[in-house]
Amino acid sequence: MSNQIQEQILSALSGVNDPELHQDLVTLGMVQHVSVTDRRAEVRVMLTTPGCPTKAQLQEDISSALAGIEGVDAIELTFDSALKDAQKEALPGVKYVVSVGSGKGGVGKSTVAANIAAALALEGASVGLLDADIYGPSQGRMYGIEGKRLMADDNKRIMPLSSHGVRIITIANLVEEGQALTWRGPILHGTLTQMLQQTLWGELDYLIVDMPPGTGDVQLSLSQLVPLTGAVMVTTPQDVALLDVRRALSMLRKTHVPVLGVIENMSFYELPDGTRDHIFGQGGAATFADVERIPLLGQVPVKTALRESGDAGTPIVISDPASPVSIELRKATRLLAAQISERSMMTLPVL
Repeated sequence: MSNQIQEQILSALSGVNDPELHQDLVTLGMVQHVSVTDRRAEVRVMLTTPGCPTKAQLQEDISSALAGIEGVDAIELTFDSALKDAQKEALPGVKYVVSVGSGKGGVGKSTVAANIAAALALEGASVGLLDADIYGPSQGRMYGIEGKRLMADDNKRIMPLSSHGVRIITIANLVEEGQALTWRGPILHGTLTQMLQQTLWGELDYLIVDMPPGTGDVQLSLSQLVPLTGAVMVTTPQDVALLDVRRALSMLRKTHVPVLGVIENMSFYELPDGTRDHIFGQGGAATFADVERIPLLGQVPVKTALRESGDAGTPIVISDPASPVSIELRKATRLLAAQISERSMMTLPVL
């Protein structure tokens, strides 16, 4: 009888959709445990992030779906996070490593990376940020840690700096301010190895890697040093930017790095009358995502406040959470976390 009731519960849960992924919980693998004992049912559901903002809605939808199932007098519904340690060998304690890159410079890649890291921290996750843009590091400025020196422990392991709830490593805190770096491939590889593997990251849910533009030495080295969970691509709507993003996408696929989605930055400028001026074109990233069959995570508008927040050392999702930019960036981050969790949950067994 209990097996029949379990099947009824799973059938009912197959009619409950995740509010962000728009697929049912059973198909997504979010239902991780169902058992029935003495007319009491236990159901465990895995959330996409530790502080999932849709938990309350999910709880209400699940309770409604399970109400009235015969043979069950009480239901114990519990939630857990789908985060697991996917980097046991390469980076002990780090669950997921996600690169944020672009095919060309000037599209706001570092700004997006900074805000993704901060937004994940706001969701309750433990987050690290590695500034791998060796020639043009900017995370020190964006997180207000310029001029601070990195320290090492007795075993010469680097201790990351901390700002706004994010642990940060950037080359800007290892060299003199304004110093031009002219390192070639082998030195770049060695530096990235040290920053990545000789840092005391501790226990992290996510390590976000701010990549340099293009498809060069750092991209190749990172794919060799650590199994990437996936990559986020940042672009503007214009054709020239999308041409370079396609090249970057080609490299990611050749190195077997999953593409978790694309974020369109500088998508539009909202005029005082409420209309939108599509300064750099319209719909480019959406078309690209559709053709390449990858998720479009967000379309971030042009706002002076976004630039000002970066210059001031506080990501806009923290400094101005009510801004349309912050709302869009946090939504994109939640969709990113959902993509990661979906991949993770497909590999977790139902007990």
